Amino acid sequence: MKGCTVIVDESRRKLIALLQLAYSGELAAAYAYRGHWNSVRDTNQRVSIRSIEEDEWRHRKLVGEMLASLAAAPDQRRELRATIIGRVLGFLCHVMGWLAPMYGAGRLESRNIREYETAARYARDCDRADLIDCLLEMAEVEWEHELYFRSRVREHFLGRRLPLWPQPPPKETIRISLEQAHVASADASNQGPVVTEPGALATGS
Repeated sequence: MKGCTVIVDESRRKLIALLQLAYSGELAAAYAYRGHWNSVRDTNQRVSIRSIEEDEWRHRKLVGEMLASLAAAPDQRRELRATIIGRVLGFLCHVMGWLAPMYGAGRLESRNIREYETAARYARDCDRADLIDCLLEMAEVEWEHELYFRSRVREHFLGRRLPLWPQPPPKETIRISLEQAHVASADASNQGPVVTEPGALATGS
């Protein structure tokens, strides 16, 4: 029982740390996207990127509520740094052209997918199953953001020559991978020791 408690406590600590990172990251992204959509001329792109900015604000609100439910608060140093970075990036979007911001946003969204997937695993491991669906939903939204920015980069004649960040697995695997990991973990814990030869024990994997 003590070992289980240690695992739960460690998972909770990791979940809080990751949510603090995500909370501030969403702030930086929202400010950057605000500058981004204001810098582009194409109407459809402006609408799409502004919608993505709104998603980031919504995610920030949800993550903030999760932190509060865990009796935790945002990291104020990260908050200050995120504000500065987001506003600087938003300004630079007006002077760098549209390819670099699209490329940077795509890489960022790819990382965000993995962060929310990882947070969902930590939530499962610290007995906060109530947070899992929301975390996975945010990962799925970030997946859609990544796809949008990837497609925009590929539209640019220089973008087609650039090496892109690794492409995320299909969207449906976001939930499947968590379910498979849960089943594998349950099987491993239920299997117990296996006798491989007289006098020898091996732990099932």
